[in-house]
Amino acid sequence: MTITVGDKLPDATLVQMGGEGPEPVELSSKTDGRKVVIFAVPGAFTPTCHSAHVPSFIRTKDQFAEKGVDEIICVSVNDPFVMGNWGEATGASDAGITMLGDPEAKFTKALGMDFSAPPAGLIDRSKRYAMLVEDGKVSVLNLEDSPGTCEVSAGEGLLADM
Repeated sequence: MTITVGDKLPDATLVQMGGEGPEPVELSSKTDGRKVVIFAVPGAFTPTCHSAHVPSFIRTKDQFAEKGVDEIICVSVNDPFVMGNWGEATGASDAGITMLGDPEAKFTKALGMDFSAPPAGLIDRSKRYAMLVEDGKVSVLNLEDSPGTCEVSAGEGLLADM
Protein backbone atom coordinates (compact mmCIF):
# COMPACT_ATOMS: atom_id res chain seq x y z
CA MET A 1 0.00 0.00 0.00
CA THR A 2 1.34 3.43 -0.94
CA ILE A 3 1.62 6.00 1.83
CA THR A 4 -0.88 8.86 1.62
CA VAL A 5 -1.51 12.24 3.21
CA GLY A 6 -2.40 11.80 6.88
CA ASP A 7 -0.38 8.60 7.31
CA LYS A 8 2.39 8.29 9.87
CA LEU A 9 5.79 7.39 8.43
CA PRO A 10 6.89 3.83 9.14
CA ASP A 11 9.79 3.20 11.50
CA ALA A 12 12.99 3.17 9.48
CA THR A 13 16.72 3.17 9.91
CA LEU A 14 18.54 4.89 7.09
CA VAL A 15 22.30 5.47 6.76
CA GLN A 16 24.44 8.57 6.32
CA MET A 17 28.13 9.25 6.08
CA GLY A 18 29.60 10.59 9.27
CA GLY A 19 33.10 11.65 10.25
CA GLU A 20 34.02 8.06 11.13
CA GLY A 21 32.13 6.34 8.29
CA PRO A 22 28.55 5.10 7.87
CA GLU A 23 26.15 5.99 10.69
CA PRO A 24 22.61 4.69 11.24
CA VAL A 25 19.88 7.33 11.39
CA GLU A 26 16.53 6.57 12.98
CA LEU A 27 14.12 8.50 10.77
CA SER A 28 11.87 9.21 13.77
CA SER A 29 14.74 11.21 15.31
CA LYS A 30 14.53 13.53 12.31
CA THR A 31 10.73 13.80 12.13
CA ASP A 32 9.24 13.57 15.63
CA GLY A 33 8.15 17.03 16.77
CA ARG A 34 9.62 18.61 13.65
CA LYS A 35 8.57 19.87 10.23
CA VAL A 36 10.73 18.26 7.54
CA VAL A 37 10.78 17.79 3.80
CA ILE A 38 11.72 14.37 2.47
CA PHE A 39 12.35 13.97 -1.22
CA ALA A 40 13.35 10.74 -2.89
CA VAL A 41 15.08 9.97 -6.14
CA PRO A 42 15.53 6.82 -8.24
CA GLY A 43 19.32 7.01 -8.02
CA ALA A 44 22.24 9.19 -7.09
CA PHE A 45 24.13 10.62 -10.05
CA THR A 46 21.33 9.69 -12.50
CA PRO A 47 20.53 12.49 -14.97
CA THR A 48 17.25 13.99 -13.70
CA CYS A 49 18.14 13.42 -10.05
CA HIS A 50 21.53 15.08 -10.44
CA SER A 51 20.70 17.97 -12.74
CA ALA A 52 17.13 18.82 -11.68
CA HIS A 53 15.83 17.31 -8.45
CA VAL A 54 18.65 18.00 -5.97
CA PRO A 55 19.36 21.47 -7.42
CA SER A 56 15.68 22.40 -7.00
CA PHE A 57 15.96 21.88 -3.24
CA ILE A 58 19.26 23.75 -3.03
CA ARG A 59 17.57 26.71 -4.79
CA THR A 60 14.50 26.65 -2.52
CA LYS A 61 16.09 25.77 0.83
CA ASP A 62 15.69 29.31 2.23
CA GLN A 63 12.04 29.45 1.14
CA PHE A 64 11.36 26.20 3.00
CA ALA A 65 13.07 27.63 6.09
CA GLU A 66 10.79 30.68 5.87
CA LYS A 67 7.83 28.27 6.00
CA GLY A 68 9.16 26.67 9.19
CA VAL A 69 10.82 23.59 7.69
CA ASP A 70 13.53 22.36 10.07
CA GLU A 71 15.37 20.06 7.65
CA ILE A 72 15.39 18.85 4.05
CA ILE A 73 16.26 15.19 3.58
CA CYS A 74 17.13 13.43 0.33
CA VAL A 75 16.61 9.66 0.28
CA SER A 76 17.83 7.23 -2.36
CA VAL A 77 18.25 3.47 -2.60
CA ASN A 78 22.02 3.84 -2.53
CA ASP A 79 24.73 3.16 0.03
CA PRO A 80 25.96 5.95 2.33
CA PHE A 81 29.29 6.24 0.51
CA VAL A 82 27.51 7.10 -2.74
CA MET A 83 25.11 9.46 -0.97
CA GLY A 84 27.98 11.24 0.78
CA ASN A 85 29.91 11.71 -2.44
CA TRP A 86 26.78 12.76 -4.30
CA GLY A 87 26.00 15.36 -1.64
CA GLU A 88 29.49 16.79 -2.11
CA ALA A 89 29.32 16.68 -5.93
CA THR A 90 25.98 18.50 -6.11
CA GLY A 91 26.65 20.99 -3.31
CA ALA A 92 23.68 19.57 -1.38
CA SER A 93 25.79 18.79 1.68
CA ASP A 94 27.24 22.31 1.73
CA ALA A 95 23.70 23.68 1.39
CA GLY A 96 22.64 21.74 4.49
CA ILE A 97 20.55 19.05 2.80
CA THR A 98 20.75 15.73 4.62
CA MET A 99 21.67 12.86 2.29
CA LEU A 100 20.39 9.50 3.55
CA GLY A 101 20.82 6.10 1.96
CA ASP A 102 18.19 3.37 2.03
CA PRO A 103 20.57 0.63 0.80
CA GLU A 104 18.16 -2.30 1.16
CA ALA A 105 15.10 -0.27 0.05
CA LYS A 106 13.34 -1.18 3.32
CA PHE A 107 11.98 2.34 3.89
CA THR A 108 11.10 2.76 0.22
CA LYS A 109 9.21 -0.54 0.17
CA ALA A 110 7.45 0.25 3.47
CA LEU A 111 6.13 3.43 1.82
CA GLY A 112 4.99 1.50 -1.25
CA MET A 113 7.22 3.73 -3.36
CA ASP A 114 9.47 1.09 -4.93
CA PHE A 115 9.75 0.25 -8.62
CA SER A 116 12.14 -1.62 -10.90
CA ALA A 117 13.24 -0.80 -14.43
CA PRO A 118 15.62 -3.62 -15.43
CA PRO A 119 16.46 -2.20 -18.90
CA ALA A 120 17.90 0.87 -17.15
CA GLY A 121 19.63 -1.24 -14.50
CA LEU A 122 17.34 0.07 -11.76
CA ILE A 123 16.14 -2.66 -9.40
CA ASP A 124 14.13 -1.94 -6.25
CA ARG A 125 14.55 1.81 -6.57
CA SER A 126 12.44 4.67 -5.25
CA LYS A 127 9.81 6.47 -7.21
CA ARG A 128 10.43 10.21 -7.43
CA TYR A 129 8.45 12.10 -4.81
CA ALA A 130 8.59 14.91 -2.28
CA MET A 131 6.64 15.16 0.94
CA LEU A 132 6.15 17.52 3.82
CA VAL A 133 6.18 15.63 7.12
CA GLU A 134 4.95 17.24 10.31
CA ASP A 135 5.62 15.40 13.57
CA GLY A 136 6.03 12.12 11.67
CA LYS A 137 2.82 12.46 9.60
CA VAL A 138 2.62 13.18 5.89
CA SER A 139 0.84 16.49 5.30
CA VAL A 140 1.71 16.98 1.60
CA LEU A 141 2.76 14.27 -0.87
CA ASN A 142 3.78 15.00 -4.45
CA LEU A 143 4.49 11.88 -6.50
CA GLU A 144 5.71 12.02 -10.09
CA ASP A 145 3.98 9.91 -12.75
CA SER A 146 7.34 8.98 -14.29
CA PRO A 147 10.78 8.55 -12.69
CA GLY A 148 12.31 10.75 -15.41
CA THR A 149 10.03 13.70 -14.61
CA CYS A 150 10.78 16.30 -11.94
CA GLU A 151 7.95 18.80 -11.71
CA VAL A 152 5.53 18.33 -8.80
CA SER A 153 8.30 16.75 -6.70
CA ALA A 154 10.78 19.58 -7.32
CA GLY A 155 11.39 22.10 -4.56
CA GLU A 156 9.26 24.67 -6.35
CA GLY A 157 6.45 22.14 -6.86
CA LEU A 158 6.33 21.20 -3.19
CA LEU A 159 6.50 24.84 -2.08
CA ALA A 160 3.50 25.64 -4.27
CA ASP A 161 1.45 23.01 -2.41
CA MET A 162 2.37 24.12 1.11
